[in-house]
Amino acid sequence: MEAVTDSGQRLIFDAGTGARPLGIHLMSNAPKPITAVILVSHTHWDHIQGFPFFIPLFVPGNRFTVCGPKGSNASLPNVLAGQMEYTYFPVELAQLGAAITYRDLGEGTEEIEGVRVWTQSLNHPAPALGYRIEADGASLLYLCDHEPYWESLWDSKAESGKLESILHDGDRRHATFMRNADVVVHDAQYTPEEYPGKKNWGHSTWTYVTSMAAAAGVKNLFLTHHDPAHDDEFLDEIETRARELAASLGSPMRVSCAREGFQTRFRGDPNHIALQEVAAVAGGSRSDLLVLIVDDDEDLRFLARKALARSGYRVIESENGRDGLDQIRSKSPDLLILDLNMPGMDGFEVLRALGSGGAGPLPVLVLTSQGDENSARQSFELGATDFLAKPFTSPQLDARVRSCFSRGGARQAT
Repeated sequence: MEAVTDSGQRLIFDAGTGARPLGIHLMSNAPKPITAVILVSHTHWDHIQGFPFFIPLFVPGNRFTVCGPKGSNASLPNVLAGQMEYTYFPVELAQLGAAITYRDLGEGTEEIEGVRVWTQSLNHPAPALGYRIEADGASLLYLCDHEPYWESLWDSKAESGKLESILHDGDRRHATFMRNADVVVHDAQYTPEEYPGKKNWGHSTWTYVTSMAAAAGVKNLFLTHHDPAHDDEFLDEIETRARELAASLGSPMRVSCAREGFQTRFRGDPNHIALQEVAAVAGGSRSDLLVLIVDDDEDLRFLARKALARSGYRVIESENGRDGLDQIRSKSPDLLILDLNMPGMDGFEVLRALGSGGAGPLPVLVLTSQGDENSARQSFELGATDFLAKPFTSPQLDARVRSCFSRGGARQAT
């Protein structure tokens, strides 16, 4: 996807197969030399495989700034170079003629080639960023790939359809990132019927996205990352149903399925107020970050420790709440993974003790078999950063841990 500001600054979002026809178009129509910022959401193959086929990269004099999320297993240029090794491609990354600068981004606000860019982590098995661009009095968000943090969107004790009624803090934070946006392009790969079989794959349903965007006051929503099994007729039906859902929520938002070759111009409100600026989170090595797991289930601790150690974190354990509090005081962990149902002092009591004991900005990921709404609501009321029901997958746990570090005020993992 491409966006161009009134000043001519060109922004390209991801580099999947669409990068090839876009490159051909730019070579024929764009002013020369071609300059652009390429904002990569994450480095899964379907989002970078068009990069070697983007013709402007081969032309000397062209200039590109390529940005992507911190925290991948390899640097952004190394990842892009990997798919261009001679085994797979005849031209190596270092042989491209254009001048290319690479930038690793964390959560926060960045000035990139004269454009203010807000970034926020997405809920995906790989490190992924959503982008919010504010320019010319208009706001544009690109949010791909992202999965709901929780199965139920609304707190059953609150009025559905309101931003403050979103149950999970992660989902509410995601909706707040979209607040009052002129344009949101959002992953909506699945139908609600398909999602249970695709859970933890890192994608959303059109119902989740439409409901979130309506609550956030979005003006124009484009559903994208269509499932390959969905033909045009199927997508037309999704579009119709999404529009009906938005209307039922009392939202005037315009909803469309993204289509290849679609072009439009959006003019923002001249009195538009940009998203509040957020300082970029300082980076740090994962090996510098200490995670404490408090759970009476030895097998669970083993699985979580193995997953986190594979990702490079240092891990310590406790089998009960009281000893966990002692370790928090003596070891000063950077993140607490906390079970709720434990003999003696349970997880709720630990959260209360942390709240009254001035634990500071310690992120807490509640990881529990008590996956009910009341437990989730109570955990957030007591200060939890995230809430994840068991069972879990290793990529899912890694994604939630990364999200906690970026949201909870502690140092961020890279």
